[in-house]
Amino acid sequence: MSSINLQGKVAVVTGASQGLGEALAMRLDKEGCKVVVCDINYDGAQAVASKLNDAIALAVDVTKFDQLQDAAKTVIEKYGKVDILICNAAIVKSGDIFNLTPEAFSLVTNINLNGYFNTVKAFAPYMLEAKSGSIIQINSKSGRKGSFKNGAYAASKFGGVGLTQSLALEFAEAGVRVNCICPGNLLNSPLWVNSLFKQYAANQGITEEEVRAKYINQVPMKRSCEYIDIENAMVFLASDYSNYMTGQAINVTGGQQM
Repeated sequence: MSSINLQGKVAVVTGASQGLGEALAMRLDKEGCKVVVCDINYDGAQAVASKLNDAIALAVDVTKFDQLQDAAKTVIEKYGKVDILICNAAIVKSGDIFNLTPEAFSLVTNINLNGYFNTVKAFAPYMLEAKSGSIIQINSKSGRKGSFKNGAYAASKFGGVGLTQSLALEFAEAGVRVNCICPGNLLNSPLWVNSLFKQYAANQGITEEEVRAKYINQVPMKRSCEYIDIENAMVFLASDYSNYMTGQAINVTGGQQM
């Protein structure tokens, strides 16, 4: 029987200088992985890497393919392989179609979708050569269902599910699996507390407290999604326990999306 044993695996995480990405990097470290902390915020990435047992930090803008190619070469030179690729880098710019600028729409899709494509394109050749590995995109419930006055984000995440399924078909025979995790609302995360509550309160004409209540009430389990919920799904998808799963978009939403 295969087991959840990630000891000695090399894991790359994008968007890992803070928030969910930092939590995922720390969990992979706890599971025994060598962790590559990638982020456009190099100081933040270094701060996270310094807390881990065996890790390096790399300055990476996922919209720049050449930076990702350089990062992949660095990882191979340092560790000799890539076992787990976590495509987490993403941003949110909310607003209805009349208030969201074309530039904001392009920025969201460039980071969330093109960045995912660029990351896999840079790292996958090494995984395909080794004929093993797990690629995991951190997607969203908004990749499965439209999001009110949040069309840029939903469009980018819907695209991520399509790309995940397509890459899974391309890589299946080589033994490289591609899946994504679709979290519910991480209402206690810095992204929500520092940004999204304010954005959604403004564009929906309600208070931040009413935004929180609205989103909690949409969840059958009546609680926020937490980092640990996403970490657990990630560890499962990275491990041999999921070795017959590819092209899947796993909902981790407390029943909100089924």
